[in-house]
Amino acid sequence: MNSLLWIAQGVMALAFLTHGLLFLFPPPALRKLKKQMPFPAAFSDFIFVAESLGAMGLILPGLTGILPWLTPLAAAGLAPIAGGAAVFHLTRRELPPLVTTFMLFALAVFVAYARWSVLPL
Repeated sequence: MNSLLWIAQGVMALAFLTHGLLFLFPPPALRKLKKQMPFPAAFSDFIFVAESLGAMGLILPGLTGILPWLTPLAAAGLAPIAGGAAVFHLTRRELPPLVTTFMLFALAVFVAYARWSVLPL
């Protein structure tokens, strides 16, 4: 079970860190897409910073042994971000991103619950 949780945490950390950093520091091809977002730039940047920090919170406390209770909190904090992204993609009828964000939401809920009560670090 511990290995499964670490795999889930790693997948989530990779996905959220990649997405957060990609939109915080977009390459030229992605800048146009970022400008077309229907949210204020400050809100979008807040979400991308939260994704990046949450990704680090999934991995670093368990690896270092420092404040390991932050891992389930990071997962719990990423759950509403992924859930909100799923709703966003649902309203735009974007099926592939909807499936991806829903799976990330499910993983976040699973990791938050499992690391909090089933198998804490």
